[in-house]
Amino acid sequence: MLCSACGVRRAKILQNHTSRKLCEQCFFNDIVERVQREIKRYGMIDQGDRILLAVSGGKDSFVMLDVLSQIYDPSKMGCATVVEGIEGYNRAEDLDRLRRYARDRGIDFHSIEIKDMAGLSVDEMVDLSIRKNIKIAPCTYCGIYRRRGMNEIAREYGYTKIATAHNLDDEAQTMIINILRGDITRLLQLYPLRIRPSKLFVPKIKPLRKIYEWENAKYSYYKGFIPQETECPHLWAMPTMRARIRFTLYNIEKLKPGILLELMEWFDSLMEKIYSEEKPKDIELPRCSICGEPTSANRSICKACELLLGLGIKVGAEVNQRQAIRIGK
Repeated sequence: MLCSACGVRRAKILQNHTSRKLCEQCFFNDIVERVQREIKRYGMIDQGDRILLAVSGGKDSFVMLDVLSQIYDPSKMGCATVVEGIEGYNRAEDLDRLRRYARDRGIDFHSIEIKDMAGLSVDEMVDLSIRKNIKIAPCTYCGIYRRRGMNEIAREYGYTKIATAHNLDDEAQTMIINILRGDITRLLQLYPLRIRPSKLFVPKIKPLRKIYEWENAKYSYYKGFIPQETECPHLWAMPTMRARIRFTLYNIEKLKPGILLELMEWFDSLMEKIYSEEKPKDIELPRCSICGEPTSANRSICKACELLLGLGIKVGAEVNQRQAIRIGK
């Protein structure tokens, strides 16, 4: 069967949400064009921006790196990864592969370990929380320090934007979670033109927010990438609400292909209307009394310090500050 787009090459990919059958090249072109449209629609990248790509070694990271290096000047980009310290998950060969791929495109590579920031690896935090019978999901410890690590690297090296590889599935899940929790503040943060809550937070962009996870998997496969495939061993130890919503949305998408994309477009249209009537003003979050990083409104201690205190760990500015950023060689 011939490609629905070019009509010349053999079709290999069925794009369920459009019912189109695409060849490899037209599929690649479609992903790049959609990402480019999303970037232009929301002005994600300005001329002169230095973009730090937050990468983990998974398929989404490789796709973001490959697509953005076609759209934007690689000399103005860097890659960074946060090593969580999870046995069997953080593999040296995966990190080396990602580093080489970035370097081949002239992109600098940075890395930082959570243990350097917090004094404990994620495994150590989880083990300690189990011993103390603290019911906090491993993803909470990991997520807090991964975000902090990326922000620290961006500030340290003068990057003006942080690009994350969140795909459409990720964004739809987060939207549903925040709706169920009634968390309007975090829901608004999904919109690309959201306010900047603190000058200490480097602005984030999500170029892949309208690309399905399965599309990233196909893109990665046909490009010949070798992404990390090992799932985090903590994922099923204490299933989060996200894990449950994830599979529910997968089943809904199977019944009605394209529903997740429609959901995100509805959300964006709603936000565009709200912002056109009265754009929210930028705010400046208070600083943590312990480490000096931004914390939520009406809180004197940030979540990162709170987590360590809950584990019975002594915290202070000298503990929470980054000990070292190791640039990959």
